Amino acid sequence: MKNNTTQRIKYLAADFLTANIVIFIFDVLRFHILQRSWVGFSSLEDFLTFKPLVVEQIMLPLLMMVVYALSGYYNLPFQKSRLQEFFGTAMSSGVNTILIFFALLTNQQTSVRSTNYEMLFYLFCLCLGLTYIGRWVITYCTSYRFRTGKSLYNVMIAGRPLESLAMADTVRANRRRTGLNLYGFIRMPENAKEEYGTELPVEEAGDMPRVCADHNIREILIASKGMDEDTLLRLIYKLFPLGLPIKITPDSISALNSNIRLQSIYEEPYIDASTANVSEFTKNVKRIFDIVVSSFALVLLALPIAIIAILVRRDSKGSVIFRQERIGYRQRPFTIYKFRSMRIDAEAQGPRLSNENDPRITKIGRYLRKYRLDELPQFWNVLRGDMSLVGPRPERRYFIAKIMEQAPCYSLVHQVRPGITSWGMVKYGYASEVGQMVNRLRYDLIYLANMSLTVDLKILVYTVKTVCKGRGK
Repeated sequence: MKNNTTQRIKYLAADFLTANIVIFIFDVLRFHILQRSWVGFSSLEDFLTFKPLVVEQIMLPLLMMVVYALSGYYNLPFQKSRLQEFFGTAMSSGVNTILIFFALLTNQQTSVRSTNYEMLFYLFCLCLGLTYIGRWVITYCTSYRFRTGKSLYNVMIAGRPLESLAMADTVRANRRRTGLNLYGFIRMPENAKEEYGTELPVEEAGDMPRVCADHNIREILIASKGMDEDTLLRLIYKLFPLGLPIKITPDSISALNSNIRLQSIYEEPYIDASTANVSEFTKNVKRIFDIVVSSFALVLLALPIAIIAILVRRDSKGSVIFRQERIGYRQRPFTIYKFRSMRIDAEAQGPRLSNENDPRITKIGRYLRKYRLDELPQFWNVLRGDMSLVGPRPERRYFIAKIMEQAPCYSLVHQVRPGITSWGMVKYGYASEVGQMVNRLRYDLIYLANMSLTVDLKILVYTVKTVCKGRGK
C-alpha cells in the first residue's frame, strides 16, 4: 500500500539521519576520551578528517541500517506499540553497539582497559537515545493525526449484524486511544437478508477488493462472538485474498488462541488471524536464508538438473518442466515448477491425486518421485518469493475446496509462504486422497504454532534423510 511505503520511508530517513549523528558524536567523544592515546592528531578537526574515520562515518551508518532492517522494524510501519517500539529499538541498538565495538574498539590501543567499556556505554546510550527519539517523533505525529481525524486508519467489521454493531460501539469508544476509524460493515452471503440499521456503509463481500482500494481500508475486524469455529475459519478464508490484517476478539477459538498480539492495553486483545505467530526478525532471516540457499542450489545443482531434463525428455513425450497453478501466501495463485513425472494426459479426466502404483507415472518419473528430485525446479519458486524452503505444501483450488469441507482450519496455512518441504511431508508424506491431506494438515498447524529457524533446520535435516533413503513416493 502507498501509505505503508510512505511511512516506511519516513522511518528509514529518520534512522539514517540519527545513525550518522550517532557516529559523528561518538567520534568526537572518542577523540576527547582517548586524546592522550592518539598520535599524530593535534586537533579534533585533524582527527575527524582522517581518511579511515571518514570511511567509518560512511560505512557504519549503513551497517546500522542493515541491522534495523533485519530486526523487522520496517515491516509493519503502522499500529506500533510504544513499549514494543522501545524494546525493539533497545535490542537493535545493542546489536549495533556490539558490532561497532568489535569493528573499532578491540584494535584500539589504550592504557586503561576500562576506557573501552566507558565508550561502549556512551555508544549504546547515543544509539538508543537518538534512534528512539527519531522514531518516537514519527510515531507520535502519526498517532496524533489518527486520533484527531486528520488521517484515517479505516477499518471494517465483518460478522452478523448484532455482534458487528456491538463491536462497532467498542471501536468508536476507543477511537481517541487507538486511532481506528470505522468505515462500515461487510455483509456476508449468509447474512444477506439481515439489516444492520446503521447509516454507515454495508458492503457486500464480493465488492470488498474495490471498496478496500477506493476507501483505503487498512484492517478487517471480525465480530466473532457466538460464532462457531468452523464458520469463523470459513469467513477468514473468504477475507484472506484482500491482503489485509484480519483480527478477531478471542473467545473459545482453539485453533487461533496461540496468536494473540496485544498492541495497546486500551484495545481488545485481538487475535491476528492473517499472520503466523512468529517475529518479524525471524521472517526476515527466513527469507534471506531462502534466497541464499536457493541461489546456491540452482548453481550447484545445474549439472544434475540438466541431466534430469535430458532423461525426462528422452523418457516420454511432453515438456520437461511441469507447470501448474497452486495457491500460496494469502491465497495468491502462482505457477509451481516441477520435472514432469507423469504422462501428458494424466489429468484428461479431471484433477486426481497420485498413489504409489499410479500407472500415469512415467518410468523416470517413478525414480524422480522416490528421491523427490522432481521438486528441484521449485528452488526457482523459492528464489522468486512464491515459496519458502520450509512451509505447508501448496495445493490447487480444487483440492483446497475439498479440504475446506472437512477441515476449515486449512485456511490458516495461507498465513505463510508454502514450502518445498514441510513437517507434514516429513511426518506423513504424500497424500493419495483428500482424507490423507486432512490428516497431514494437523502437522502443518503444529508447525504454524511453533515456527522458528530451529524448527526449519530440523525439518530440512529430516528431508535430506528422506531423500537420501528414497522414501518419497
